[in-house]
Amino acid sequence: MSFSLENKVAIVTGGASGIGKAITTRFAEAKAKVHILEFNEEHGKQAVAEIEANGGSAFFHQCDVSDHDQVKSIIDSIALDNKIDILVNNAGIAHVGNVENTTEEDLDRVYSVNVKGVYNCIYAVVPHLKSNGGIILNMASIASSVGISDRFAYSMSKGAVLTMTYSVAKDYLDDGIRCNCISPARVHTPFVDGFINKNYPGKEAEMFDKLSKTQPIGRMGKPEEVANLALYLCSDEASFITGTDFPIDGGFIKLNG
Repeated sequence: MSFSLENKVAIVTGGASGIGKAITTRFAEAKAKVHILEFNEEHGKQAVAEIEANGGSAFFHQCDVSDHDQVKSIIDSIALDNKIDILVNNAGIAHVGNVENTTEEDLDRVYSVNVKGVYNCIYAVVPHLKSNGGIILNMASIASSVGISDRFAYSMSKGAVLTMTYSVAKDYLDDGIRCNCISPARVHTPFVDGFINKNYPGKEAEMFDKLSKTQPIGRMGKPEEVANLALYLCSDEASFITGTDFPIDGGFIKLNG
């Protein structure tokens, strides 16, 4: 079955690289009109150009999701000409470290994007969804529900995303707003390659293999696999699903150890 988003308007934050780009590409293929909220202007414009070259419909909005007023202004402007149907909160940043080597500045930086950024987008979009219903899909992580070494700030932030998902789903049941989240394990994105290149020069292949094997299934996930799940959860075929976390983790949570 090919899930359709025809005549749907979708907002995807961080939609120009990695998992976010895979989601915007997949949504455009499913005939959604996609609005990409992205901090990096070059990446955002390139993503739109690629979607349009393949016959899709996409628009770029340069946005810092941690800026409350900017997020609200952009989403309100989109709503002037469109009935918003879908919000995907994908924008996020990572941090490596335990509590002792996580500075206050580190914590604030992660919180501002991964937690406040999700709040800002939900706060701005909910008034536009209440009249006709709609879908909010948040990107959490397996780190939101299991312990991951040296990911203190990141795990904290994704735990907040998970519980925000439950809260929003409960609060807006009567408004026809569905809210779910996806919790990926390690997915092979440019971020992973950059992390390996920076921290393990000369041992890139060895570390890539080692990180891949931390997933019980024996490999990292692909951005397109997460995008396919996102497409289903944002389609009408998933209309009975809300308040649910969907691990996509190669067996990490249930089979590790």
